[in-house]
Amino acid sequence: MDDFLAARSQMALSLGFHIIFSCIGMVMPFFMAVAHYKWLRGGDETYRNLTKAWSKGVAIFFAVGAVSGTVLSFELGLLWPKFMEHAGPIFGMPFSLEGTAFFIEAIALGFFLYGWGRFHPWFHWFTGVVVGVSGLASGILVVAANAWMNSPAGFDYVNGQYLNIDPMRAMFNDAWLSQALHMTLAAFAATGFAVAGVHALMVLKRRNIHFHFRAFRIAAVFGTVAAVLQPLSGDFSAKDVARRQPAKLAAMEAHFHTEKSAALVLGGLPNEKEQRVDYAIRIPGALSFLAHGNFEQEVIGLDRIPVADRPPVTVPHLAFQLMVGLGMFMMGLALLYFWALWRRPHWLRADWLLKLFVAAIPAGFIAVEAGWTVTEVGRQPWILYGIMRTRDAVTPMPGIAYSFYLFTAVYLSLSLVVIFLLYRQIKMVPELYDRPDLVEAA
Repeated sequence: MDDFLAARSQMALSLGFHIIFSCIGMVMPFFMAVAHYKWLRGGDETYRNLTKAWSKGVAIFFAVGAVSGTVLSFELGLLWPKFMEHAGPIFGMPFSLEGTAFFIEAIALGFFLYGWGRFHPWFHWFTGVVVGVSGLASGILVVAANAWMNSPAGFDYVNGQYLNIDPMRAMFNDAWLSQALHMTLAAFAATGFAVAGVHALMVLKRRNIHFHFRAFRIAAVFGTVAAVLQPLSGDFSAKDVARRQPAKLAAMEAHFHTEKSAALVLGGLPNEKEQRVDYAIRIPGALSFLAHGNFEQEVIGLDRIPVADRPPVTVPHLAFQLMVGLGMFMMGLALLYFWALWRRPHWLRADWLLKLFVAAIPAGFIAVEAGWTVTEVGRQPWILYGIMRTRDAVTPMPGIAYSFYLFTAVYLSLSLVVIFLLYRQIKMVPELYDRPDLVEAA
């Protein structure tokens, strides 16, 4: 493995782990706040115990997310010094604000965890809301920095120099809104389905049914609403990518040749050498409509992109198909859930519906990983789209492969620790959070 591949692999690995921890850390505080609110308004002690149980999960993911996020910050400087040399002064603002949001989140989480019985109940609840809002803001600011890599703004690039820097324009670049919206909904959908699925599994096992069914309902509502809204956000993002990054859209769709009334390609295996897609289903004109809102509009293919500037096709195409397929599965399950809420309430406790949610536990996070693969691989060969190539930004330091192996071991160990802690939390529900005497005493 050469140093360039090792650097890219290490960055991909770090992002792949961090994004899971971050999504859960961003979203679970809202589950916690809703359960807390229900306890304060209705007095059902199960919701108080559920709030306490979820708050431990929030603390675990906050700690792991903080560690993995800090590592990523170091890696940007370690692996891509040329990029940071020029980009740091331009998009430093969102990272600085992200640090502020993280600081507020940490304080609010501390207040919440140690505030039971010490604060006014509604102020205590408010600190939990602040944890969620500041975590969400933190995630959006990081996505804004990534969006700048896809849509550079806030400077003039003249003769290799970065002049007339405007950090506000850099932060609110053309891609930030579509990326932030898509990522936020993805985080809610992924975390909602995962948490709902875990609690559905406990209900199916007939363990603490009252406790787990309430948890399932809260998480399912967040996940299903996000899953239904996500296709709208995806359409917004696709049109934005078609306008700003036609090469990325062409790679996502394996669209090799520029044409009008371009067909939408479903599935299939791209043959990059022969510039065709085998075994695919094609819907005539649908790509033109999705990209430009017109069935006749021309869609730029890879043949209009200089060979040296073309992204790989197979990986973004397959990742995009996987993301869309899983998104459709979650949206279908969401619509089924809403139908059950509206017309068939007895379905909500039916084993077959709970089993579908259990099957959906990993779906959202696989879709998130696939989406980020599309975003990052589809931008290649640029680290800063149209301005700086990834190969030109990599560190000249030798031996990056050893660093990659070390970080792989660290992240795998960290994941095992998190899985063990969460498993322990779930196993301890009968002893810590759902004891009959605990409810009666409260």
